Amino acid sequence: MLSQGDPGKGTAGYVAIETVNGRLDDKVGAFALQQFGTMVEGAPTLYYEVVPGSGSGELENISGVFHLTIDEGGVHHYELEYRL
Repeated sequence: MLSQGDPGKGTAGYVAIETVNGRLDDKVGAFALQQFGTMVEGAPTLYYEVVPGSGSGELENISGVFHLTIDEGGVHHYELEYRL
């Protein structure tokens, strides 16, 4: 992960790539997610996309967008919109 800014003042940005291994429906494999995040005046904006060409196994041709929302109680909710 690479980051810059001043998170203590509520203003910053970061980029990161992480590998996901698992099962989607009946397909098993892996892929990478590229993350892009910013925080302005304490308000975060997050964007995640499947890295093109990163799929392996039965997920070799995956593409898509990953959505992360955090509710008021701090619970994280995930949704992956993908195509194979």
